[in-house]
Amino acid sequence: MDDLLFQYNPWWESHPSLENVKPRERYTHHIRGQLKPGRVVFLSGLRRVGKSTIMKLVANELIGEGCPANQIVYVSLDDYLLRSSTILDVVSSFRQIQKHPVDREITLLLDEVTSVSDFRQQLKTLADRDRVRIVAASSSASLLKDNKAFLTGRSTTVEIQPLTFEEYLGFKGIVVAKRDSHLLDGHFRDFVRTGGMPEHVLHPNREYLMGLVDDIIQKDITAFHGLKNHTVLRDYFTLLMERSGKQVSVNKVARILGISPDTSHRYLGYFEDTYLIHLVSRWGKTNERVLSPKKIYVSDLGIKHLFVGDRDWGSYFENYVYNRIRQYQEVHYVRDGELELDFLTQDGTLVEAKYNAELVGRQRELFDQYVANRKQVISSVKDLPSIEELW
Repeated sequence: MDDLLFQYNPWWESHPSLENVKPRERYTHHIRGQLKPGRVVFLSGLRRVGKSTIMKLVANELIGEGCPANQIVYVSLDDYLLRSSTILDVVSSFRQIQKHPVDREITLLLDEVTSVSDFRQQLKTLADRDRVRIVAASSSASLLKDNKAFLTGRSTTVEIQPLTFEEYLGFKGIVVAKRDSHLLDGHFRDFVRTGGMPEHVLHPNREYLMGLVDDIIQKDITAFHGLKNHTVLRDYFTLLMERSGKQVSVNKVARILGISPDTSHRYLGYFEDTYLIHLVSRWGKTNERVLSPKKIYVSDLGIKHLFVGDRDWGSYFENYVYNRIRQYQEVHYVRDGELELDFLTQDGTLVEAKYNAELVGRQRELFDQYVANRKQVISSVKDLPSIEELW
């Protein structure tokens, strides 16, 4: 294992070579602020969204601020050479290699932590007995759930999302002066076509995104849940993409695909657990939230564009506004008879997304009359920075 750990941690022998890696400071700074002995910071999010890179950027920043490089270890726990090793084995080898006593504080960066069946128990053991700061990553929301409360009160979860529009511009090296703000709309449409997966933004390739979707369907859903027909899942996902931004009926999708409503409901949950989609419930009493159809949004606009193409730009804009709001607040949609408003947040902020259009007619009346703590209409790409100003 010694040689493997040296391969994973080149900073033990030389300064990390991350000159060509784009920073994602809003995540690295937040993660470092959560790092404390005896606590675990879980990173979740879509496969290939950049969790591994962010952990290495965290290591680089810690070293740059004076943390000894040999007190930080990164490892991907799904490595075939570690198939018979526990997390405790990895930590023991690390301490032996670097001659660290148990009372010396170390930082563990554990990728694909859910590859280890009893990872929660092992992390609890480490948090109890060692002076450790732990960052652990996984692409499965359901696997990270701590049903037995091993780490209650001792962990926090940070969801890594695809690049924002502003991050996309930074990755592409695009700077738009205020006097040229009319150009933002064209850049936003390019962003929609590309999406926010970091590697794909730097090296656009349609096959990359198709491969990502196929990997998730085949590895994270079909194989993991022991399903037999991944073709039905692919058709299911295609239907979801065509309905993104709208309410989705699991019963209707079941009829189209010839599957049972229960199966349809499970499939929807699988796609949500892998972060491909997000589901938004209606605002109202408990029975209204549970019984009303949920609206569906896609986590990465580039994936939606694969299936939908250049149509309904308003739907893309609404989806993007949702993705930004959910970073700050729990989100619901509002339904009043046949009328609908886009987003009502937990703190009572009402937001309507109208791409290059005005809010008019009965919908305008409902928006004006609806009781909310704050209200905001976002109608152009230039308005997007105002989302951050709300929280």
